[in-house]
Amino acid sequence: MILLLLPWINQPRSHLLYPCIGKAFDVSSVPSKENGMANRHIAFIIKDQNPLMLRADDSVQHACQAMCERRVGAVLITDAARQLQGIFTGRDAAQVMARGGDAPAVKLADAMTVKPDTIAPDKRAIDALRAMSDGGYRHLPVVDGGKVVGIVSRGDFKGLELDRLEEETSLWERIC
Repeated sequence: MILLLLPWINQPRSHLLYPCIGKAFDVSSVPSKENGMANRHIAFIIKDQNPLMLRADDSVQHACQAMCERRVGAVLITDAARQLQGIFTGRDAAQVMARGGDAPAVKLADAMTVKPDTIAPDKRAIDALRAMSDGGYRHLPVVDGGKVVGIVSRGDFKGLELDRLEEETSLWERIC
C-alpha cells in the first residue's frame, strides 16, 4: 500500500563518478520532474563539497571563526585519516558559552558530539531527512568506508524533498 503512495521509490538508476568521493556510486540521474527531486542520492548533493574539518585538539574559538568564515553551521572533527570523531555545531558552541566556557581554551574534544549518526553517499535525500527529523538535528555527516566525504544539512534539501517528508509524517500520524 505504501509503495503505491510513494511511486518514486523505484526509479531507474545510472552510475556516476563523484570527484569529491573518488569513486562511482549507483545513483539516479540528474533530478527531474519525473523523479520529483525527492529521489536524489546523497552523493549528488555533496558532489562539489569541501566540508569544514578540524582536529579534536583545535579550540572552540578556532572552530567558530572557521564556521563564520565558511558560512557553515557545523564542523566535522576528524583524525589525520579523515575518520570521523565527532561533530561540532552552533548548538554545541552555545552550550560551551552557557556553561561559562572560555572559547580559546576549550578544545573541540570537550565540546563536540561524539559518534554522531552518519549516512552513506549511496543513500537518498529522504533517508537523510528522516534521520535528521527522527534525531532532532540539522547536520548529518556523510561517511564512506569509514572516511568523511561530506555533510548534509536541512538547507541542502529542496521543497519537493521536504514535501515528501511531510507527506510521510502525515501518513504515519494518520496510521498511528
